[in-house]
Amino acid sequence: MKVTALAPAMGAEITGVDLSAAHDDGLIAELRAVWLEYQMIVIRGQNITPAQQLGFASAIGDPDIYPFLTGLDGFPMITEVLKKEDEKVNFGGIWHSDTTYQKCPPMATLLYAKELPPLGGDTLFASQYDAYDQLSDSLRAVLDGLWAVNAAGKKRVASTRSERLKDSGSGVDPDALVGIHPVVRTHPETGRKALFVNAAHTVAFDGWSEEESRGLLDYLFTHQISPEFQCRLRWQVGDVAFWDNRCVQHYPLNDYHGYRRLLHRITLKGDVPV
Repeated sequence: MKVTALAPAMGAEITGVDLSAAHDDGLIAELRAVWLEYQMIVIRGQNITPAQQLGFASAIGDPDIYPFLTGLDGFPMITEVLKKEDEKVNFGGIWHSDTTYQKCPPMATLLYAKELPPLGGDTLFASQYDAYDQLSDSLRAVLDGLWAVNAAGKKRVASTRSERLKDSGSGVDPDALVGIHPVVRTHPETGRKALFVNAAHTVAFDGWSEEESRGLLDYLFTHQISPEFQCRLRWQVGDVAFWDNRCVQHYPLNDYHGYRRLLHRITLKGDVPV
């Protein structure tokens, strides 16, 4: 197994691993250690079935069902991240951490690249460890005591689901999903602190009005995606990317109109943020 860093802040490429083979405990432990260090890893050159993707995900954690879309036939925990040739909106096309409107947001997300445009469709990632560490001591002291309200129905992110809800929606009401979490989260495995708000889902600080919250939240939304905190994944067909939602945000670029892009997605169950 060869590990190559993608950027100073975070992210690593892994080659020399075959995910279609049996997953021994030693390999899984090694991959998990690299993932915890780099926050996002991409394992190149895979050719796996849905059963094999689910098997690998299950070796890392506990797969979950995405609330808004139905999964593949026979594999309800695998959903399609799809943009068709004639569509203009891409799924999840805003900086976010996945489904923070849940009581227990996902530990991780795993994507397998099936079809890609000839150019474009990259995904950006940003380390929320770095975002927290680069704040002033005084602001960190304020944020350490705050909680934030996260909602599924925030207008801008809801619009990115519109095309997929038409053909594979589950019927779940987004207004029914609200999660209240600490603004600064302590990672349960590394012990490091990370910012845990995001522009897609966070609507206000708990106990504050949206108007009172707007100025500070807007500052944090801009700060936490600073280029210095980022890495960029240039997808290749057969890639399996796996990132830590507890300390990472991501943004799928929508720069490939007229082309089809399809990835298979699994999220892994997380715990209550503290």
